[in-house]
Amino acid sequence: MPENIDVLVVGGGHAGIEATLAANRMGMKGCLVTMDKKAVGRMSCNPAIGGIAKGQMVREIDVLGGVMGLAADNSGLQFKILNRSKGKSVWSPRAQVDKRVYEKYVNNRINNTKEITVVEGEVVRLLLRNFKVVGVVLRNNVRIYTQAVVLTCGTFLNGLIHIGERKIRAGRMGEPGAEGLTEFLVSLGLVSGRLKTGTPPRLIADSIDWTKTTVACGDKKPTPFSYRTMAFSPPDVPCHTIKTNALCHDIIYNDLDRSPMFSGDVSGVGPRYCPSIEDKIYRFAHREEHALFLEPEWFNSKQIYTNGFSTSLPEKTQLKALRAVAGLENVEFYRPGYAIEYDFFPPAQLKSSLETKNIKGLFFAGQINGTSGYEEAAAQGLVAGANAANRIMNREPLLFGRDEAYIGVLIDDLVTKDTLEPYRMFTSRAEYRILIRYSNAGDRLAKKAFEQGLITEKLYEKIAGYFQISKKTVNALNAPLTPDDINPLLLRLGEKPIKQKCSAKEILKRPVINIHHLPVCSIEKNYHDLPSYFIDEMMMEAEITVKYDGYIKRHLKQLERIQKQENKHIPESFDYLQVSSLSNEAREKLSFVRPETLGQALRVSGVTPADASVLAVYLSR
Repeated sequence: MPENIDVLVVGGGHAGIEATLAANRMGMKGCLVTMDKKAVGRMSCNPAIGGIAKGQMVREIDVLGGVMGLAADNSGLQFKILNRSKGKSVWSPRAQVDKRVYEKYVNNRINNTKEITVVEGEVVRLLLRNFKVVGVVLRNNVRIYTQAVVLTCGTFLNGLIHIGERKIRAGRMGEPGAEGLTEFLVSLGLVSGRLKTGTPPRLIADSIDWTKTTVACGDKKPTPFSYRTMAFSPPDVPCHTIKTNALCHDIIYNDLDRSPMFSGDVSGVGPRYCPSIEDKIYRFAHREEHALFLEPEWFNSKQIYTNGFSTSLPEKTQLKALRAVAGLENVEFYRPGYAIEYDFFPPAQLKSSLETKNIKGLFFAGQINGTSGYEEAAAQGLVAGANAANRIMNREPLLFGRDEAYIGVLIDDLVTKDTLEPYRMFTSRAEYRILIRYSNAGDRLAKKAFEQGLITEKLYEKIAGYFQISKKTVNALNAPLTPDDINPLLLRLGEKPIKQKCSAKEILKRPVINIHHLPVCSIEKNYHDLPSYFIDEMMMEAEITVKYDGYIKRHLKQLERIQKQENKHIPESFDYLQVSSLSNEAREKLSFVRPETLGQALRVSGVTPADASVLAVYLSR
């Protein structure tokens, strides 16, 4: 068994990978304990990385030195920017990936990194001294000593799979669950809960009539996730779309009582924003059809992921319902869809560093905190791993504000709000989304990443260099344009011509004008040695900076007003029960959550503006 371990990570999913590698980049000797070495980096559900708000987090993870973006770039089958119909501030990158290549890439990164040991085993309890973690005990009674532990258990804690009336104890299909650890943590005073998620059937490609589907390709000029990706030419493997119909809905509706979600067999709460197909049919009975996406799980895959058809119905019902859909009349399964229940620990029991409030050196990340999704898990894992290292080095924790990163929004929501269902990130959750775009992640976070030791000076300078293109372009837009320079373009676009000189910046603020219309932006030709996709992105970032200037300034002024209140520290020992002017609900919630700042206290569920005013007065004494 490994010795002199600094940070021990339990679980080899997306959270565990980023936690292990983040601690390693900060100089820690790490140990990753997993129940199956071959499953490290496995994509349990959809074969995709990124998406709305999730793509922003992948880019943030990349700036912080994480591996998710690089792995997606190296395994991507198709890349697409989502939300293009909306403002550029909420555009979100997404990639369809080859699950096998992704898993192999991540596995190689873990196995070829010095000072990381992978141990196959199951952690059943922790070793503590004065409520501080000093090690773990495996099921075979082997002990591994360490200075910090990061738990990233995914859906494995007392996992229970449901397929109709059939139940299987497992962490995911074909892999045993983890038993005993939940009970041990509860014995320490931590509160646990139960959640549910699901996955759709995997179809045999040759049993699908592809002529009845609609082809969905990626972007013609794709953008990678990682600033470190220099050679990028994904194959653009198409996905396909089909639609459910009334007959399909009737088959599902008539068997709702056989779905564990409706029969009462499932006690865990499912994800509101990623409902099962039976939930869709029940909740949206007025809808005549629902879109399904047929996604290849790897290059030339004969196994197709049925995105949009997550279900726990009996296998025969699943098959019958799908065969009612055009194109799937003769479809066959590799495996049916299923729901899985698992234990989690409401994350209000954590500090913003993701360290538990009651046990020093113990960090949680991923689905154990009630989140849903690879990207949410990876973001938490990186922060938890970095902060485990910071604790060992007696440094301040790595924290992000809500105005600084989607990762900041994610963690702040987790530690302050009630987690009653699996948490999924959306752009709508970020009140400062105009400031935290995917295209400016490097400008926002690279300096902090370098100061933390998460990225090298060379990478920091490289990322900063990209953003010099954007900044120089914005400066170049101050150049004056005469009516002769610009009026032919304006008239061609149906725009009102100018009568006197004005800056290119003023012209760019017109909605129909984009940065490539303006001759002054030939500055991009000076960077012909850089990848074209990053030059294009930096030009877009310059355009956003100009077009959104008024909105950005308004947000910054608002931030300035609330910053003092936001950062007002609340002592850990503060006794809310003694503040008689607080409502009973506020006293109860604040005593449980124990927010670290006044800003966090304001966002705790059940705390009213009146409660916040009372608290502010007490803290100013």
